[in-house]
Amino acid sequence: MPARDYYHDIVKKALQKDGWTITHDPYRIRLARRKNLSVDLGAERLIAAEKGLEKIAIEIKSFHSSSEMKDLEEAIGQLVLYEHLLTRYEPERKLYLAVPEDVRQSIFEEEAGQVLIEDKIIRLFTFNVNQAEVMVWIT
Repeated sequence: MPARDYYHDIVKKALQKDGWTITHDPYRIRLARRKNLSVDLGAERLIAAEKGLEKIAIEIKSFHSSSEMKDLEEAIGQLVLYEHLLTRYEPERKLYLAVPEDVRQSIFEEEAGQVLIEDKIIRLFTFNVNQAEVMVWIT
């Protein structure tokens, strides 16, 4: 089983508080030839305005290394791969990157992060580390 991110349980709790049901922990993408990739969480919730389910997959990143840009590069590579595989195998499930609120402020309010958001390369949500609550959804 892949190692869990430092904030795994906090994000799980924040999603549950936000009305999501955790359906997969981790969410496995099964590939041909018995190879698998694991996204940190899979979740779903009923959409109040529509009669159906909204499904998401969450990749959690803490950005704790000495280089935030290196962390960003690695996270984006992983997200691009997962996004393309989800599009192929489960297109109704949308992939989100989960980061602490301070990471959004330090990385995703800067040019490199803004380009990723504005060009729709990533979907993002942030969480409060201390209160285990979702702060912002950016789609």
